[in-house]
Amino acid sequence: MIIQRLMGLIALVPATLLLTISFFVLVTISKIEKQGLKAFGYVVSALLWTAALLVLSIGIYTLSTGRCPMQNMMQHCMMKGKMQSMMSGQMPMMMHGGMDQPTIKK
Repeated sequence: MIIQRLMGLIALVPATLLLTISFFVLVTISKIEKQGLKAFGYVVSALLWTAALLVLSIGIYTLSTGRCPMQNMMQHCMMKGKMQSMMSGQMPMMMHGGMDQPTIKK
């Protein structure tokens, strides 16, 4: 439980990296004279800020609740896949004809 909460602090690393990149994008577009390229730079920096905000909000959520949303989604998908293979009566490796074919060639 403590380890999952600490994973929220690790979210500071990619968020800081995204904000640093957006800083350099903004510095670069301040020196550009073409308006089209300036507008593109502002859009890129806005997307970087949005991504940093998303990463920080997931980190804060993980710190406060102790549950990682990405880990919960992966566990849910894995359980869904196991349930489907159990309901079809086959092992996961045998699905889609993976082991139906003989391996020894004549």
